[in-house]
Amino acid sequence: MTDTIKLDIISDPICPWCYIGKAHLDKALAEHPGHPFVIEWHPFQLNPEMPAGGMGRREYLEGKFGGKEGAVRAYAPVLEHAQAAGLNIDFEAMQRTPNTIDAHRLIHWAGIEGRQTAAVAALFKAYFNEGRDIGAHDVLADIADSIGMDAAVVLKLLQSDADIDDIRKRDTHSREMGVNSVPTFIVGGKHAVPGAQPPELWHKVITELTAAA
Repeated sequence: MTDTIKLDIISDPICPWCYIGKAHLDKALAEHPGHPFVIEWHPFQLNPEMPAGGMGRREYLEGKFGGKEGAVRAYAPVLEHAQAAGLNIDFEAMQRTPNTIDAHRLIHWAGIEGRQTAAVAALFKAYFNEGRDIGAHDVLADIADSIGMDAAVVLKLLQSDADIDDIRKRDTHSREMGVNSVPTFIVGGKHAVPGAQPPELWHKVITELTAAA
């Protein structure tokens, strides 16, 4: 039996490169069923100053990229890489850019129940495929229900301040460690692998780790 190796993934559920990076990693893991990784997801807010209720996506994009043309240029490589990874991102369906603090809280609570990766996958699907507002409590409770969590408990927690400070501290800790973009993968607590790396890189990493073990 191969010794397990921690794979920490720092990401944000509204980050398209995080969605693509997960798809690439998933493909490699599926081809290495005996892979050594134990995965944990960690919070990073791309927009920590986002208003609590989020903002209209058009307003957000125009502010960030200086208008529609700038946004189209910025997102062209995202669409290209998403399609190559077999993902369908429906940017037209996205009406709002949410504050993701509550989505990160849901990921944290899902981790306690051993459903963390399922929560991350469900959040990516809701946002990128279905255009849902993953900052809205009812949407997050529905996502929790879809992965076997108690929606009523999650809704009650979301309406409180539970774990908000913890999520912010963990986000700050990642930035202090030098993480300034996501996804960032940390292998075995030592080696940082930034960006949406292709499956081939993960094949190589898994093969080398398995051989070393």
